[in-house]
Amino acid sequence: MTKPVAFDEYLDTLGRLTGHVDPTAATPEGDDIRQATDSLAALPAIDEPTLAAWVATYPHRVPVLGLVVGLTQEKLKNALVDRFGTGGWVTLARTRADELVHWFDTDFDLVRLLHLQLGREYGFADVLIARAGSRVTATRAGHSGRRVEDEIEAIAADLGLPYRTRTRFTGRNGRTAPCDLVVPDGAAAEIVVAAKGFDSTGSKLSDAVREIVEMAEVRLPRQFVIAVVDGIGWKSRRADLRRIHELWASQQIDGMYTLATLDRFRTDLEEAARLRRLL
Repeated sequence: MTKPVAFDEYLDTLGRLTGHVDPTAATPEGDDIRQATDSLAALPAIDEPTLAAWVATYPHRVPVLGLVVGLTQEKLKNALVDRFGTGGWVTLARTRADELVHWFDTDFDLVRLLHLQLGREYGFADVLIARAGSRVTATRAGHSGRRVEDEIEAIAADLGLPYRTRTRFTGRNGRTAPCDLVVPDGAAAEIVVAAKGFDSTGSKLSDAVREIVEMAEVRLPRQFVIAVVDGIGWKSRRADLRRIHELWASQQIDGMYTLATLDRFRTDLEEAARLRRLL
């Protein structure tokens, strides 16, 4: 199995799981947002230098640029932590306005989307679409949360392993614990995998940690326990991520991977399967 790497090295391999959504149907709301959009509309030009000057003048209004490109405040904060190592947009706006706006434009197409939305007329249908936006976003977030599970399942299938997904496995003293993939099945588990991918933060990350801790506690000595943990949401919950990493460093689980290191996951999964004569 792959030897544990340093926590910071693992942290560097975390990546964004959710794709960018074009939010051109969104409708701004609230007095502060209205004032911000009015000042944006009054700019002599919409380009990076002008927007950088606007950001430096109105650092508290950076989340409005997030809304322009479809980022809620939580997603904006997580994306900033991923790119700049801090979620403090006010400080970034005051000290690194040019970099901040360039990042917005390079990663999220800010200038084009702002041009498009400032010049567009909105109707009743746009209002209804905006109101439905949170439900649409939640649905897509759910799909993105399955991405890590889908990736590990595809590898298990490609290796020709017998497996079950999203179930429980039996370990020490007949106790059971949840897992996202088990080889060959829950009752005769030889290899169990947790797949936890989040670009947002919240109670689901704490639940994920608790599940992996439970897997480590229940495991039999012969059972391999592996975790695939990815998504920039973990960068805002480093203490939780560190708890999982400590399980790996102390050999309470056998491996920890991200989507960027799935080649190692595949190699280690195949090695474990051969050791248990499943291949």
